[in-house]
Amino acid sequence: MRILISNDDGYFAPGLACLATHLAKIAEVVVVAPERDRSGASNSLTLDRPLRLRQTPGGYHYVNGTPTDCVHLAVTGMLEVQPDLVVSGINSGANMGDDTIYSGTVAAATEGFLLGIPAIAISLVGKEFRHFETAGRVARELVQRFAGQSHTQPWLLNVNVPDIPYESLQGMEVTRLGKRHKAEPVIKASNPHGETVYWVGAAGQAQDAGEGTDFHAVAQQRISVTPLQIDLTQFSQLDAVRRWLS
Repeated sequence: MRILISNDDGYFAPGLACLATHLAKIAEVVVVAPERDRSGASNSLTLDRPLRLRQTPGGYHYVNGTPTDCVHLAVTGMLEVQPDLVVSGINSGANMGDDTIYSGTVAAATEGFLLGIPAIAISLVGKEFRHFETAGRVARELVQRFAGQSHTQPWLLNVNVPDIPYESLQGMEVTRLGKRHKAEPVIKASNPHGETVYWVGAAGQAQDAGEGTDFHAVAQQRISVTPLQIDLTQFSQLDAVRRWLS
């Protein structure tokens, strides 16, 4: 099996190294990641300048672009053989609920999915990020399950793993995305030149976090696995908009 690994925290991130180490035990892996932290880059592509592909002494490839750039470049130009799977992560922080819209981690996996390749985004939920090994082991197990089954079409999975020892996990749950409250206000500050600058505020607390959601599963120390789709069409409004335009 050939696996393309990427992330949004940059090629130097500990989560990426942990993921690559675990997956290299069971597959041929290639790492193509951003040259710096691109958290929150979502699905953006760099179209206003050329991209550079470079390689570290350890064999990782890195790109001066977004997570989506990395996967797109690898699949459509760099790799001679298409990978069997794209795995993005391990992200330092949750990607649950509304977070998935902004997440570069999810975006890298999404680009693989859009190019016809099954993909997994995996994130470590917590603040201290002490247990990347837990998420790495979970990623390896998911890939092994994937390899052991036949699939009629590509799928896109968003996986969130509690930042706890592997032995403390309370199982795995297939979930739907929850929803957060409105984000906190921007934070106003001054830079050294006396100019007013603004920091984007923290994400809001979970609003829809009931049973069956990703928030609820992780709160119960379970691994959350959410299948995602890309079609943004609001089907329930198609007829109403047709009447409005007629």
